[in-house]
Amino acid sequence: MSDATPFLLPDTGEPGFGVYVHWPFCAAKCPYCDFNSHVRHQPVDQPRFVAAFLREMETMRRLSGPKTVTSIFLGGGTPSLMEPETVSAILEGIARHWHVPDGIEITMEANPSSVEATRFRGYRAAGVNRVSLGVQAFNDTDLRFLGRLHDVADALKAIKLAREIFPRMSFDLIYARPGQTVEAWEPELRQAISYAVDHLSLYQLTIEEGTPFFGLHKAGKLIVPDGDLSADLYEATQEITADAGLPAYEVSNHARPGAESRHNLTYWRYGDYAGIGPGAHGRLSRGREKLATATERNPEGWLAAVERDGHGMVDQEVLGTDEQADELLLMGLRLREGVDLARWQQLSGRDPDPAREQILLEHGFIERLGNSRLRCTPKGMLILDAVVADLAC
Repeated sequence: MSDATPFLLPDTGEPGFGVYVHWPFCAAKCPYCDFNSHVRHQPVDQPRFVAAFLREMETMRRLSGPKTVTSIFLGGGTPSLMEPETVSAILEGIARHWHVPDGIEITMEANPSSVEATRFRGYRAAGVNRVSLGVQAFNDTDLRFLGRLHDVADALKAIKLAREIFPRMSFDLIYARPGQTVEAWEPELRQAISYAVDHLSLYQLTIEEGTPFFGLHKAGKLIVPDGDLSADLYEATQEITADAGLPAYEVSNHARPGAESRHNLTYWRYGDYAGIGPGAHGRLSRGREKLATATERNPEGWLAAVERDGHGMVDQEVLGTDEQADELLLMGLRLREGVDLARWQQLSGRDPDPAREQILLEHGFIERLGNSRLRCTPKGMLILDAVVADLAC
């Protein structure tokens, strides 16, 4: 893996092939998080996990066949708890199993704590050329409420350092927090934009079952903005980011043109990707079929399975063309560029239902881009799940 990537290969518009590696460990579990993340109070045996990642890669390579990688994403959990040597070994392993051209996007999620930021130069030397920081708020009170271990000062230091070290940088914010108004959110968002380079991920707070926030919400002790206020916050977000040159290219993701996340575009364009590590999911095409993979979520259970069997997969489901068409619709309508209708028709064997499409068109929820693409309007994005359900019937 080369030390430097002086350029980014252009986006071809094709779905591509990504490799996702899941590091499942966190220093603390945030009360809103339902991701596969685990806290361990003893040091993690990183060399042992690296060996397991590399072994599972062998299995995924046999399933995928030879591929040219268009993006790599190290997610979690908190990948910035890994040592730079761990990251380097993982990236070198990917390059041994698939063709990895110079200039592809290699992203790593990181938390902006001062300890993790000290590793940034090591990650860059290992080959990472894009970092995604979990900032979440520019307000110390709300950061504590969200269970974050950093404060605003830490976040600003990490953003500054990331901008100096990595060619590309993004960070996340969570809005629609309890008690948050449009008037309070607007200056915080403008502040975020002033620190952003080319990409922002802006997520509305959702209450997920199984999280501490779910219990508080159910007990009436945590009140989130209602539907009308959430819609107002979403619309204000779209307007402010667009005016600043960071329009939404996906429901929750904003970028300057050309700076979109290549790896996430692979998901939304319904490309193939190998999912490696505890709780990772994958999609691997085999002719007209697509294999959906999922691995054991528990890190130690996954580790034992890989050491025993060469992989930690607990599910391998063959998706037929109808199932693929539904997934293509579900993912593609999240994008501003919309869905490739020819590809959807090839998979589903039919055109969208004319009556259902007409109703959605008349209500301003969808629009055609010539005869080749179909997309949600900003109004339709507010009820995306309902639009997908209507068109998939």
